[in-house]
Amino acid sequence: MKNMDKNRYFQIRSGKYIKTKVADIQRLHSKWLWLVTAVYKPLLADAEFIYANQFRVVRFKIPAVAGSPTCYMWKPYVRVDSHVTELTKYPDWMRVIYMSKVDWSAQLIEDASLDDLDADAIRLAREGYRQRFPAYADEMLQWDDKVFLDKANLTQDGSVTRAAMLLVGKKERSYKLDHIAQLVWKCYQDGQVFGDTFSVPFIKTTTELLSRIRNYRFKIYPPDSLIPAEIWKYDARSILEGLHNCIAHQDCLKDERIIVTEESDKLTFENAGGFFEGDYKQYILGKKTPKRYRNPFLMKAMVNLKMIDSQGYGIHNLFARQKERYLPMPDYDGTTEDGVVMHLPGTVINENYSLMLMAHPSMNLMEAVLLDLVQRGKYIEDAALELLRKKHLIEGRRPHVYVAKMVAQKTGKKIEYSKHKGLVSKSCEAMLLEALHDHGMLTKNDITGLLWGVLSDQLTDTQKKNKIDNILRRLRSGGIIKNHTVGNRSEWTLVKK
Repeated sequence: MKNMDKNRYFQIRSGKYIKTKVADIQRLHSKWLWLVTAVYKPLLADAEFIYANQFRVVRFKIPAVAGSPTCYMWKPYVRVDSHVTELTKYPDWMRVIYMSKVDWSAQLIEDASLDDLDADAIRLAREGYRQRFPAYADEMLQWDDKVFLDKANLTQDGSVTRAAMLLVGKKERSYKLDHIAQLVWKCYQDGQVFGDTFSVPFIKTTTELLSRIRNYRFKIYPPDSLIPAEIWKYDARSILEGLHNCIAHQDCLKDERIIVTEESDKLTFENAGGFFEGDYKQYILGKKTPKRYRNPFLMKAMVNLKMIDSQGYGIHNLFARQKERYLPMPDYDGTTEDGVVMHLPGTVINENYSLMLMAHPSMNLMEAVLLDLVQRGKYIEDAALELLRKKHLIEGRRPHVYVAKMVAQKTGKKIEYSKHKGLVSKSCEAMLLEALHDHGMLTKNDITGLLWGVLSDQLTDTQKKNKIDNILRRLRSGGIIKNHTVGNRSEWTLVKK
């Protein structure tokens, strides 16, 4: 070509060449940058330059909507008949669009092949598949890797998917995912912070992370036995359940790492994306089955490899295992629409709660969860409170609800229960009258000191003062005691009869 120093040639999708001056290129580049900023959704490859009536036009190819609409100047638009209008005028359509999606995990990695997959990870995948489908154990021996990976839902007709790269991909080929794909473990111990980072293949590295967590046995002594119950700090199955849940349900479009934080008393699991369907409370009893998943292709693969459950029992199992081990329940404090946070306790928070579970092995999971909330001092609904009250598991009034006497006696917590309940008003009156009979006169400070320690320790200082004042007022109104005040000194005596 001639005059290449003054002109440049651009090839567009039609395959034709258009002769353009250098100055035109610069102006075009500037306008192009503005368009890329103004129009959100189409990619660079979804646009083409055309000329119409001597005008240069950039034409965008608008893809089928999935997950989010096309925006211009940060406003979403939609076509209604032959007109383009703002999507915000149609909230029902907005809801449908934002709930629609393309399964990120099912997408093929164009430049990946079976050579990018880890042989040891595939071996572990085969073992998981054999355990999930024992009927195919003998037949599997005849499958080569291509056949197995297709059947396990890791590949599609031999082509590598993002799900395959996450679970069985080679670490050094993880860049092909276009995703950070990492598990971060942080440990806080004795004032120090340390940790490690794990990449793919997750079918291997989740177990490697598990091995780094400090896990040991400790003892809980029942009140009526000299033989202690030895409990593991963490159930290994629960740790893997938490990790696999993070992988399966994360919002991969956010491109965030999964974080596991180990502290002296708990593990915390964090992943991008809130609960996709419902919330954790709906899954505790194992009665809710999810109808859809954020990453259905990845989910199916992990089910096939026996890494995760598909019937909604994952959270249920976490809670049930804690109950079986007499430990506090998991909680999801800190969970938002942007991410899930799950805390897994690894020690006794309240000894009384653990002893109750030991003394009542027939207690169902719902009762244990509600009682756990009571022991933590958390709010529970009136209906739940009534359920526990009917079971004679709790006493007291809001906001001071505590363990009932029946349970306290069975778990050897009679003294603690007595402190919670305190003496009833009649008993306090009898104690005061007896003291006045013995001493003749008591000051207000004397009376406060006498009764303060026998009132319920669930009462605040203000509530205790009010209760003492009510006792004095009731006895004086009944003509049983009288008061004589000189300055700041208040003296109480019995009425002589």
